[in-house]
Amino acid sequence: MQNSLLQYPASPLEWKSNIRKETKRDFISETHGDEVLAFVDQFIVTNKATTRILLKPKDLDLIMPKTQVEAVVNLHSFNNIRDIDSYFEQVNNVMQENAVFIGHIRTNKLRHETRKNRRGLSQVAKFLDFIAHRIPSKVSFLKPLYLQLTKGKNQRISKAEICGRFVRSGFTILSIEENLDGNMFFVGTKTGTPIRSDKPSSGLLYKMPRMGKNGKMIGVYKFRTMHAYSEYLQDYVLKENGYGPNGKPANDFRVTSWGKFMRKFWIDELPQLLNVLKGEMKLVGVRPVSKRYFQDIPKELQELRLSRKPGCIPPYVAFDMEGSKEGALASEERYLRLSDKYATLRDIRLVFQAINNIVIRRKRSA
Repeated sequence: MQNSLLQYPASPLEWKSNIRKETKRDFISETHGDEVLAFVDQFIVTNKATTRILLKPKDLDLIMPKTQVEAVVNLHSFNNIRDIDSYFEQVNNVMQENAVFIGHIRTNKLRHETRKNRRGLSQVAKFLDFIAHRIPSKVSFLKPLYLQLTKGKNQRISKAEICGRFVRSGFTILSIEENLDGNMFFVGTKTGTPIRSDKPSSGLLYKMPRMGKNGKMIGVYKFRTMHAYSEYLQDYVLKENGYGPNGKPANDFRVTSWGKFMRKFWIDELPQLLNVLKGEMKLVGVRPVSKRYFQDIPKELQELRLSRKPGCIPPYVAFDMEGSKEGALASEERYLRLSDKYATLRDIRLVFQAINNIVIRRKRSA
């Protein structure tokens, strides 16, 4: 006989009154297993009256006033929530400050790992899946038709995208469990309000907000090497892993497989020539960095950096120095302290030095 806990209510209103506080832990255990329950119990008091368990997206409409909501556990997979940003925004609106949210999704990585275990032609299946689902769901003029055909069900979403959307919606990530009951579970607290003044891009060519001369923010053009919404996760990645030997965030799950190839051969940097034509950058100069990275640069070097335009080719490539954070900063200081006399001729010489290091000496990015 089917357990009564699994006899889902016929309507959201019935659902709301049916789940008593003393049965919430049992319900999670019955639907997702004891491992998931143990994970949830690390962060919230599951059976507390101010903890809300949501089974379907529309259950959110019937949640109690936000002054009483201390935790929300969403048991509906985010693969099947059509408008994720709107859903996160609604969750944020009904939760009190520092309230905890727990959700789950089957990421692209978990989907491919399952396929790899079941099929010999995993790479072919992965490519066809990319063509059929990933591309039409990201291309602006194809997305409406794609959502109409799929009704927003079984969406393909990366770890970086769901976490980036979560942070953009006013949450701080507490924990991520990448493979639990075949899903990735993520936990966060409400620490702010959703950001909706920006325009996140998922296209191949995009603009990164970076600090230019005199601290002016400029949009630096690049070919995409990271999953969509990755820009909102830099603080989280640095907090978890710090910087790697290449001067970039270590163990960065935001970088795609094709992105690693493009970075290695400097292909992703080519669109920065548009910034040169716009007069925002030079061919050679300090790297255009984010505000977050700029905070980690020594004060004296910060002032020197702001006095010059950033460049497409960083000094460590021209000087053939290490690309670590320390090596990059040392090369930038060396470059910035060079005399401005004959600066144009000097930069032309450095461009040829960089080309020689990349083509002949096979210097690679990371």
